[in-house]
Amino acid sequence: MVNNQMQVAFQEHVNEDYLLDCMRCGFCLSSCPTYIQTQQDESQSPRGRIALMKAVRDGVVEWDSSIENSFNLCLGCRACEPACPAGVQYGALIEQTRVAIQQIKQPKGIKKIVQNTTFNHLFADKKDLGKAVSLVRFYQKSGLQKVTRKIGFLNLFPSFLKEMEKALPEVPKKVEQLSPITKSPIKVAFFTGCLMDSLFKEINDKTIETIRFLGAEVIIPKFQQCCGALHAHSGELEKGIKNARANINAFDSDEYDFIVNNAGGCGAFLSEYEKHLKSEQKYKEKAERFSTKTIDISSLLIKLGLLDYLKTLPKKAEKVAVTYQDSCHLRNVNKVFNQPRAILENLPGVEFREMANADTCCGSAGIYNLLQPKMANNILETKMKYVKEVNPTYIVTSNPGCLMQMQVGINKEGLSSYVRAVHIVDIVYEQIIANKPLISNEVVDCELVPAID
Repeated sequence: MVNNQMQVAFQEHVNEDYLLDCMRCGFCLSSCPTYIQTQQDESQSPRGRIALMKAVRDGVVEWDSSIENSFNLCLGCRACEPACPAGVQYGALIEQTRVAIQQIKQPKGIKKIVQNTTFNHLFADKKDLGKAVSLVRFYQKSGLQKVTRKIGFLNLFPSFLKEMEKALPEVPKKVEQLSPITKSPIKVAFFTGCLMDSLFKEINDKTIETIRFLGAEVIIPKFQQCCGALHAHSGELEKGIKNARANINAFDSDEYDFIVNNAGGCGAFLSEYEKHLKSEQKYKEKAERFSTKTIDISSLLIKLGLLDYLKTLPKKAEKVAVTYQDSCHLRNVNKVFNQPRAILENLPGVEFREMANADTCCGSAGIYNLLQPKMANNILETKMKYVKEVNPTYIVTSNPGCLMQMQVGINKEGLSSYVRAVHIVDIVYEQIIANKPLISNEVVDCELVPAID
């Protein structure tokens, strides 16, 4: 019965033309983290998963736990897409597959708890997320965190949750306001995100101040929602598209030159709003305009002249070693990888060290590290071997999930006394503050519109 239902669901949701685009050439294999980690298990590769999708859709295989496990273990990192000579839309296929599975098989156990908490509460209403983060702050500031750790209470929980607790960022600090060094007619709408506007609020504040410092006006549109990426990647695509409509309405203004984000995972989904809404007449043109204006923070800072500014700063004799961990979606979907490296290479107090396989996933992948902790941990262990080879003081990322995952890796490897995971905005902002540049007479007054919590 389940087999027949699953076949119908796959026929309804999984695009056969996309499946037929795959030529089975195998170029994707070496780019797939799960294929590598499972010692070349073909069912854990993009090519193998596409074959399984088609087999289920055609009714030639019987649905079982091994097939479901193959789809569940996919990180959705989309590293296979740049490697594919045929341009297979694997990201769309895995999203469609998970929608089909969700339609027939509702999640159970820890997966059900995590998905329900995440999709129906924390990332459905910013007020719920705000309340949760307030509890985290109380936990940290009240001394409860110290007591909890001392008595070993966290040992009652799975090890991966204990590791994530250690990686939680500290209560946000007040950020120093910067005066613009130049004047620009550019107006930037800032997509605040969910985790970035709560757990990582300090990075958001630094992002705003850095953009203002380079002369652009920053506006935070009201009524913006979670981008919808987490929903879409986990079989709740319609909920993700609902958020997309809300964000398009919130940002639909000719006043903005750019819509900037500082989270690689969010940015990829934001840039694909036009793909998801191309069949809706009411939103088609608006979605195209939204996606066209969407830009990541590194690219925007370069457009605003950050590299030219950095070249005016005095060189420093003492430099800190820095490496960069790519956000999968920022690199594989938005094709942004040179920009953050260019920024790091031009920071006067930084020695940039490229680590091996910086373009491979760290194992975070949204909530993947919560749902698939064993595979996520294996991937992270491999990543940390490359980190230790370059011996950095900072591991720089462009995504909150990557940031927390790399901090977990730092803690597990016993490196926390001298290695930190930071967002690229952190290190740029600190560089600007450290040099205390002279203030220009051309100051632009940037009005900030508060976001709705």
